[in-house]
Amino acid sequence: MGTLKDNALLKEQCYINGKWVSDKETHSVVNPFNQATIASVPSLSSPHIDQAIEGAYSALTTWKKTPAPQRSKLLARWYQLICQYSEKLAEIITSEQGKPLSEAKGEVQYAASFVDWYAQEAVRIYGETIPAATEHAQIQVKRQPVGVVAAITPWNFPAAMVTRKLAPALAAGCTVVLKPALIRH
Repeated sequence: MGTLKDNALLKEQCYINGKWVSDKETHSVVNPFNQATIASVPSLSSPHIDQAIEGAYSALTTWKKTPAPQRSKLLARWYQLICQYSEKLAEIITSEQGKPLSEAKGEVQYAASFVDWYAQEAVRIYGETIPAATEHAQIQVKRQPVGVVAAITPWNFPAAMVTRKLAPALAAGCTVVLKPALIRH
């Protein structure tokens, strides 16, 4: 395992509305094993948060109209990328959390499984016809995106809890604003 700075997947920015964004105020990410600062992440000011929410609402207009088979293909591609870069993702988890590398690798596989599952479920977002309590009536249920999802993830499973929240929302046609946990040592 080389230095984490050599890991191309490590980003010290936030992805907002299709762009990588930084902020003047940052938080240090510290390796709990040796107390080394491995990265700095933006604190993000209120205008950036507003920008993230507005961007998610703007993207919702197009994303909710994206056909389910296309959403499924994009999620399947995400799954492939997680599998392709599983070693590097596990290294990041180990460095920022102190989780043993074998457990981090297991978590990455667990995280990928959520994306794989919802990639397959995306094409099965069917409606239902339910018998009504009265004669000559029926109830029809149509499944559709509910809007922008706000997701806050815990620190203990940083990859798995992100995919567990993002994959179903994206599969259903919703957009997401994600706030991952910040570990303070």
